[in-house]
Amino acid sequence: MGKSKLLFITHEMSPFLELTKIAEITRQLPQAMQEKGYEIRILMPRFGNINERRNRLHEVIRLSGMNIIINDNDNPLIIKVASIPAARMQVYFLDNEEYFQRKHVFGDKDGKFYADNDERMIFFCKGALETVKKLGWAPDIIHCHGWLSALVPAYLKTTYKDDPTFKNSKIIYSIYENDFKEKLNADFVNKAIMSNMTEQHVEAYKEGTNSALYTGAIQYTDGIVLGSENIDADVLNNVKNSNKSVLEFDSTADFENYYNFYDEITNDELVDVA
Repeated sequence: MGKSKLLFITHEMSPFLELTKIAEITRQLPQAMQEKGYEIRILMPRFGNINERRNRLHEVIRLSGMNIIINDNDNPLIIKVASIPAARMQVYFLDNEEYFQRKHVFGDKDGKFYADNDERMIFFCKGALETVKKLGWAPDIIHCHGWLSALVPAYLKTTYKDDPTFKNSKIIYSIYENDFKEKLNADFVNKAIMSNMTEQHVEAYKEGTNSALYTGAIQYTDGIVLGSENIDADVLNNVKNSNKSVLEFDSTADFENYYNFYDEITNDELVDVA
């Protein structure tokens, strides 16, 4: 058997973009798991404030050229890549001029939440999964971080559930404290629906709040990581009621607990069969 394949999907990662503690975790955790023997891939958006020259991003022509459809509109997806030489890891960046080429990340210079953050999220989640398919790389574990990746679990358990790339993948979702107080557009869930999905599949997401996005993701994951001490009480309650495997918050920098959790999740089905 080859190495187990571990995919990280995140909206931020040090040194490329540092907004919250997620950036530190998504930098250190993949390297720690690579040192444990995992084969790693990392996907994140190429936001406009990520300096291409300084970070040596370059386009991956064989992966670029796809279109992601949102609201019947075709949105071109460009894939770029950068390396972290110290860790021998590659990071793939999803780029789109309309959605990501802005000086600010989730709000304008005055802090006003972008009106199209819902479509930016849908684009990123769909684009991430299509990119992995085009890579021809079937992950054993997909670990999502932050609200921008919250639709990935739903897509994997519905539209992509029988796809050869993902049909054996286990999904882990890390929940953090709420990043925004606004709501996504009222028709967000209608835009988010893909093939083999109905409104019922996205019911938990429909409020469009940060907490609702977390709650929706919880419904479709195989395992949940509590990545922060200050998690919304309603979200925590949903975690407890989900009967999913949970990795409790741990402030130490030792990632042995993640390694053991990944092992637990991937071996769950063997226990069920026995």
